[in-house]
Amino acid sequence: MSQIVKFFTSRGVLWLTLAALIIPTMVVANAIVQTQASDSVQTATSNWTVSGHADFTSRSFNHWNDDDPPVIPVNCAACHSAPGMLDFLGERGTEAGSVSEAMPIGSVVSCVVCHNDAAHEMQTVTFPSGAALDAWDVGESICLNCHQGTESTVSVNEAIGGLDDDVVDNDLGFISVHYHVAAATIMGTTAQGGYEYDGLTYVGRFEHTKDFQTCHSCHDPHSLSVEPLQCSTCHNKVQTFDDLRDIRDDSTDYSGDGDTRKGIALEIDAFHGRLYQAIRLYADEVIEVPIVYSSDQFPYFFNDESDGGEVDPGTLNFDNRYTTWTPRLVRIAYNYHFVQKDPGAYAHNPRYVLQLMYDSLSDAGEVVTVDMAELQRP
Repeated sequence: MSQIVKFFTSRGVLWLTLAALIIPTMVVANAIVQTQASDSVQTATSNWTVSGHADFTSRSFNHWNDDDPPVIPVNCAACHSAPGMLDFLGERGTEAGSVSEAMPIGSVVSCVVCHNDAAHEMQTVTFPSGAALDAWDVGESICLNCHQGTESTVSVNEAIGGLDDDVVDNDLGFISVHYHVAAATIMGTTAQGGYEYDGLTYVGRFEHTKDFQTCHSCHDPHSLSVEPLQCSTCHNKVQTFDDLRDIRDDSTDYSGDGDTRKGIALEIDAFHGRLYQAIRLYADEVIEVPIVYSSDQFPYFFNDESDGGEVDPGTLNFDNRYTTWTPRLVRIAYNYHFVQKDPGAYAHNPRYVLQLMYDSLSDAGEVVTVDMAELQRP
């Protein structure tokens, strides 16, 4: 064998032979890469068309169609229209950081919204609390900007400051954080997207694993979907999307039901259910005006005319909105709704939302009966 190698080497034939094998392989590989690059554009476009960002029928993009004039207001346009976001980014020749005027209806979150120089270069995102936070990856900045909600601890305190906790004030109303507030959840106390109580500590940005820290490392940036199997390397029982709710990384019995094997999502559900009962009890016993909640109907909290806690579609109208608010109810309801509007909170920052709900339950427990004995705060 050594003689054969010596023969080829002495004549340079070995190098020619290797080159004959390697060069075509490199050419083929390069062609494959080019083909994949072309296909990726097609795949991205196909994925985007079935996403919520491309849904022209969504209320997110046609809520203002019947307004007079039919335009998207300045404070909504950045996230609810393509020209609005480009204006916010300074890509239309305007000053970056704000929207200069109301925007026309009829657009969605199209390719150009995320794929432009300003979006690619944006690193810092300012949240409703005023906190200016750096993204961990430039690609997620645009996501954080539009999924941060519209309210915070700061704005809630501004609304209820100086008022008696349990006295109805006619100037108060429900404060909604908006919806799909994953960025606010992820950032935890650094953004103060939930209502945080004075004197208590809260967790900061949720740090997952090294390869799953950013929005687009878990969500396909175009379809917005999550591929559960990519989680199965660490969470080996995960096969389907529903399995994600069974993930748990500690054995603390937060809800006090004795089951430490169920997913953390179910612990959150348990707290959330208790908090709703506390809200209803507070409305009944302190305000003496029954309340009911509907997650799909603005402004979400309504007078419970049947006093049975059941959502009656006939009463879910703006004229029947709940109007007898106290500062304590405002902050408790805010946290309840905050958790409701991030269905992925169990993956985004479970301990943060458990802290918010535990503290809200404790707040309600100062004036109505709330059993906190078995509950644990992260």
